[in-house]
Amino acid sequence: MKKINQDRLIQHFIELVKIDSESGNELAIAETLNTQLTALGFSVQKLPVPADISNGFNIYARLPGTLPGSILLSCHMDTVSPGNNIEPIIIDGVIYSKGDTVLGGDDKSGIAAIMEAVRTLQANKLAHQTIELAFTVYEEGGLNGSKNFDISCIKSKQAIIFDSGGDIGTMITVAPGQQNLRVKITGKPAHAGLAPELGINALTVAADAISQMKLSRIDHETTANIGIINGGNATNIVMPSLYLEAETRSLDDAKLNAQAAHMEAGFKASALKFGAKIQIQSTRSYNAYQIAEQDELVTGIAAAFTANGITPQTKSTGGGSDANIFNEKGIKSVNLSTGMAQVHTTEEYISIADMDAITEFLVTYLSMTK
Repeated sequence: MKKINQDRLIQHFIELVKIDSESGNELAIAETLNTQLTALGFSVQKLPVPADISNGFNIYARLPGTLPGSILLSCHMDTVSPGNNIEPIIIDGVIYSKGDTVLGGDDKSGIAAIMEAVRTLQANKLAHQTIELAFTVYEEGGLNGSKNFDISCIKSKQAIIFDSGGDIGTMITVAPGQQNLRVKITGKPAHAGLAPELGINALTVAADAISQMKLSRIDHETTANIGIINGGNATNIVMPSLYLEAETRSLDDAKLNAQAAHMEAGFKASALKFGAKIQIQSTRSYNAYQIAEQDELVTGIAAAFTANGITPQTKSTGGGSDANIFNEKGIKSVNLSTGMAQVHTTEEYISIADMDAITEFLVTYLSMTK
């Protein structure tokens, strides 16, 4: 196996994380990657997305290979907040931010690995299969880029997503679906000191429903949470209305549907009990996926890890990723760890050794004869 250029990999990663790209503001990173991919010989398409999602665009790119087969490689370009003015520092072979922002390894470590793997293949004149890329906007908080990705240009039937943490060799082959509930409870205002009994407190309705609701860990496959509550204007007014957002996730579609129905029924029952009005918008954010360990995509990835001396392992996750959306759209997708850790926090980090390992895996995978 030809070794990657570690200095080039890390320099490129640092360059990418220094580009501000919080969700919705991906124009600068998208334009940079468009230029860099074109220079590497990819044919690149800027795929538009709705303006209320991003000021940037999704990227589709293709690099023909001489080996049989093709694979779609995908990462998202956005970061969570605080993700502006990132200053990476390296301490004992580990890359951190200076501590007041995220690092942006989620998901720019994947982008850097993909592009260094391609540079290594080209520098060593290694034959490889056809490579297709899907770099998405606004993955964080809704998978919006992949939901709006025009897949008509994609020829590959399978994909590798680089957007997970854990040991190198981790393959996420099972991931949950998610249902979101947006609930508005309308009660009746009244003076809280003079005549509270004339009012209907929206918070009382919500509290009654929530107190009887199954939440948190439901079982080994299913969770539920209420994450946002807004309501009220003053302490001397019986709360006239309340808005809340909730979610449920499950690896099993039937359990997901049942939990969502349970939560919706609970809110409706409490509203009826107190005489309040209620509006509920229940929407599926993404569907679950499960790929068998014997599937050729999984065994092919495992073989490349094994060839590099890394023990592959399949795992399930409680989180969603672009892999959920691409699987739903008919492109069989596995999500791999890049070694990112403590993501979505200012303590986020990634080791140089892990970045090396996932990039070397990709060189091996792309150049293997299937």
